[in-house]
Amino acid sequence: MGKPKISSDWLAGCAGCHMSLLDIDERIVKIAELADLRSTPITDLKEPDESGVDVGILEGGVNNTTNEEVAHKMRSRCSILVALGDCAVFGGVPALRNFFEIDDALRRAYVETESTDAEGKIPDDPELAVPTRVRALHEVVPVDVFVPGCPPDADTIYYVLSELAQGRRPEIKDDKLHWH
Repeated sequence: MGKPKISSDWLAGCAGCHMSLLDIDERIVKIAELADLRSTPITDLKEPDESGVDVGILEGGVNNTTNEEVAHKMRSRCSILVALGDCAVFGGVPALRNFFEIDDALRRAYVETESTDAEGKIPDDPELAVPTRVRALHEVVPVDVFVPGCPPDADTIYYVLSELAQGRRPEIKDDKLHWH
């Protein structure tokens, strides 16, 4: 049997979780020895293999129809789904938008901001994702492993990846729950 396949993607967030993943530095070589790193936002492959992957990792909250599609696709193509970071686990900072009506938030972001030019308008094109209430990943698809943190630190991400690559479920507790 070959090495387990791992894919990742991001939803509504800041990409800090993937930056923290890169902060595992040279330990990524060890992960590459244990697992086949497939699609990620930082590689050329952008979607999980159609034939499936062993581990799917998603960071960010779900805040529009495109995020929903990405979450469902990853869930359908992976055996184990990991919610990486506070946005995926809890909704995080993007969920603050839930305190306002979507139209009010869009108007503030695209029309009323101090930096908006005089022709500011809310984008409206059928090809654009439709905004939704921001949700944690588990509110949209079943999640198997939750890794909180904003972002989770590199040591925790390395631990989670190495455990999953070796066929073990990581236990996120004690020192794995600390933030710097």
